[in-house]
Amino acid sequence: MFNVESSMFVFFQKWSSFIRLSHTLFALPFALAAMAVAARDNRGWPGWRTFALILACMVCARTCAMTFNRIADRKFDALNPRTAGRHLPSGKISLGGALTLCILSAAGLIAASYLLNSLCFYLSPAALLVICFYSLTKRFTDYTHMFLGLALALAPVGAWLAVKGEAISSLEIVQMLILAVAVVLWLVGFDIIYSLQDYEFDRSHGLRSLVVAWGPKNALQASFLAHLVMCGLLLAFGLLCKFRMAYMVGWLIIVGCLVLEHWIARRRSLNWINVAFFRLNAVVSAVFLIVTLAEVVFHGGFRFK
Repeated sequence: MFNVESSMFVFFQKWSSFIRLSHTLFALPFALAAMAVAARDNRGWPGWRTFALILACMVCARTCAMTFNRIADRKFDALNPRTAGRHLPSGKISLGGALTLCILSAAGLIAASYLLNSLCFYLSPAALLVICFYSLTKRFTDYTHMFLGLALALAPVGAWLAVKGEAISSLEIVQMLILAVAVVLWLVGFDIIYSLQDYEFDRSHGLRSLVVAWGPKNALQASFLAHLVMCGLLLAFGLLCKFRMAYMVGWLIIVGCLVLEHWIARRRSLNWINVAFFRLNAVVSAVFLIVTLAEVVFHGGFRFK
């Protein structure tokens, strides 16, 4: 007998795995933290409508970017033993289905942006260009990690502008940009580590990255430097926002996670890369969100005024 619930679950599991829905854990916490700071006059809550539209923009942007990436890289994925089992090379999902999802998610982002405010709507085509363009950069530049970082940094920028629109102040622009650059450097640092897995494949197939250009050892040093500067920017962000003890505790936890990530990248085998890439960076983004919410909701003093 045909089981509708089981069929729907398999369908959702297949498509969520295709777009790596779990990796939303990286960008979404920074977007929600930016939303909370932008709405700090209302204890971090912008209202259900704005919150729902921000989530819709995040999901649509993430889906469009990942789907485009899978489409653009499908031939290389088929050649790489690590990625040959992905949905497009293995035929689990058709190219037509992937293209349809990419177009629908792009349209969804534009529609949700239109419902937010005019500034978000006018910037939405540029955002789509940035998040999709990354997938092509490994063909012509060693700095592909920077483009991916820029794409991820649009999440907190977009959430901030979704709340404030054109009413954003000069101080808030500075705060927003510092957070965005911190996110860029965070991504650059851990994407270099992630790229170690494909060093030999990328080098032999003409794909470019800092790992290929500089070698694993030098690239890891650049990754550490990026994370070092990122920690300094997160500290500056907290100071500009006048955050207190909760944020400082969270900042120390983030620093500890990044130190452990680099220890794993240097001391362990490539099989440990996914631990450094996924689990520790998920902790980094989650901790940042938690302590930022604590500071915004309780005004840094863990008490309601």
